[in-house]
Amino acid sequence: QVQLVESGGGLVQAGGSLRLSCAASGSILSISSMGWYRRAPGQQRESVATITTGGSTNYADSVKGRFTISRDNAKNTVFLQMNTLKPEDTAVYYCNAQIRRYYSIKHEEFWGQGTQVTVSS
Repeated sequence: QVQLVESGGGLVQAGGSLRLSCAASGSILSISSMGWYRRAPGQQRESVATITTGGSTNYADSVKGRFTISRDNAKNTVFLQMNTLKPEDTAVYYCNAQIRRYYSIKHEEFWGQGTQVTVSS
């Protein structure tokens, strides 16, 4: 079994900051890419930021310069530091990871349960 558990969401005023965390646990042999996605009400899920094992990052244009993704490979954890938050950042944020389980020959995609981020104007 593999679990991704997110934390750190909440309500914040525009211009404020939040830090999301996501810890992967279970029968994990290795993790390749990790990332954060979000789904706003009435919209499709979109990629926010991704990071490889080596630390290469990719960001959505809408969050560049405001959000920073990082990871702790020893703890199988990925973070998302969100600064200068805007009301349009309001969404459920999901953690994603490509995980190879013990006795598996390939990496599989796993998702967290989601954490709500609400930015008030």
